[in-house]
Amino acid sequence: METKIRAGFTLIELLIVIAVIAILAAILFPVFAQAREKARQTTCLSNLRQIGMAWTLYAQDYDENVCPSYYYGKNTDQENAWDFRLTWRAGAKPDWKFGLLGDYAKAGALNRCPSFAGEAWGRPYTGYAYNATYVGGDVWAGTSPCALAQMLAPAKTAVFADGGFGDPVAAENYLRAPSDPLYGAGQVHFRHHKSASVSYGDGHAKATTRRCLGSPYELEVGALSEDDSAYNLEEK
Repeated sequence: METKIRAGFTLIELLIVIAVIAILAAILFPVFAQAREKARQTTCLSNLRQIGMAWTLYAQDYDENVCPSYYYGKNTDQENAWDFRLTWRAGAKPDWKFGLLGDYAKAGALNRCPSFAGEAWGRPYTGYAYNATYVGGDVWAGTSPCALAQMLAPAKTAVFADGGFGDPVAAENYLRAPSDPLYGAGQVHFRHHKSASVSYGDGHAKATTRRCLGSPYELEVGALSEDDSAYNLEEK
């Protein structure tokens, strides 16, 4: 009776297959990661367009005056901000609901950037920052929100952007121009493969790779311009 011998892989053949798989993985994984991040950036831009639309609708309801960055109730533990309304409690995370733009956003919610995950110190966070230096105003600095008519170049004035500061990048929800004393804690986060999503005063949103005032100690954050020109209300 003839004995049948099963054919199989030799050790060398198995090693070759494993090596080919490893090479393909090394080539394809970065491609997949880049495609995933591109999809996230598309979602991010869509979120910013919706926030920009909510911002415009708010202004239409308030005699063309834009949404304040934030203000406080009778007590400073009641914070009403563009993104969230907060009731701060000692030693605990704040109670919250969507803020001043929430009523104007789709489904009453402000969607978050899918690419951001950083320390927010218990505060809810969308991943986006609002121009508090020139547009939304700042209670502590004594500046008021602007009127739409004051924005002389709305298509070039940044209103919202991917926000963050530090290394590792932490959350912040107020965008600051370079001349602002609080600029260091109000920068733009270039989180989408070295690009950042920005929403402008005319409602459009786009990605930018132009990182200004970069620091070797904070490699992912920076400004939209070397001066205040990308933030202020003047003719560009």
